[in-house]
Amino acid sequence: MKTKFNIITSTCVPLPLENVDTDQIIPARFLKATTREGFGENLFRDWRYDKNNNPIDSFVLNDPTYGGQILVAGKNFGSGSSREHAAWAIADYGFRVVISSFFADIHKNNELNNFVLPVVVTEPFLAELFQSITDNPKTEVIVDLPNQTITNTSTGKQENFEINAYKKHCLVNGLDDIDFLLTNKEKIEKWEEASK
Repeated sequence: MKTKFNIITSTCVPLPLENVDTDQIIPARFLKATTREGFGENLFRDWRYDKNNNPIDSFVLNDPTYGGQILVAGKNFGSGSSREHAAWAIADYGFRVVISSFFADIHKNNELNNFVLPVVVTEPFLAELFQSITDNPKTEVIVDLPNQTITNTSTGKQENFEINAYKKHCLVNGLDDIDFLLTNKEKIEKWEEASK
């Protein structure tokens, strides 16, 4: 069982860049590992560290002004190759939610499979959220999965977001695909018996 997902209220880390691809999220040289642990330290590696492995102070993950469980990203997040390691890195770093106006489909599904909620908002909502975070880095966002709403507490603006009903069920109940099948084992066995 994974951590159940209900309502998350958190400050945000702003990444107002468009077309962030999976190679920028986790560079290819870090794809050798086969377990999900340890990827967070290399999230956005080439933007976080210089060639000598010194932190780049200007990059948002190195700026103590910002923090929280929510990453707010520009349009077209997660494009490029379909590597699941990108979602592993986001989850391992500690993000529970990524907000954008558009996600690459495969990356969006990889996030859901790794208990990270991708929330698609309108471009005006996203722009206002970036502005709110710039004006006040302590701005909190409320992501209510059961009601499928997202609220910018600075402005009071709220939007509804879409999510696949099965993935919502899994997130709310802390189930991955295998857990889901196991919880339905009796139903599956009864169906198999009836099908004989």
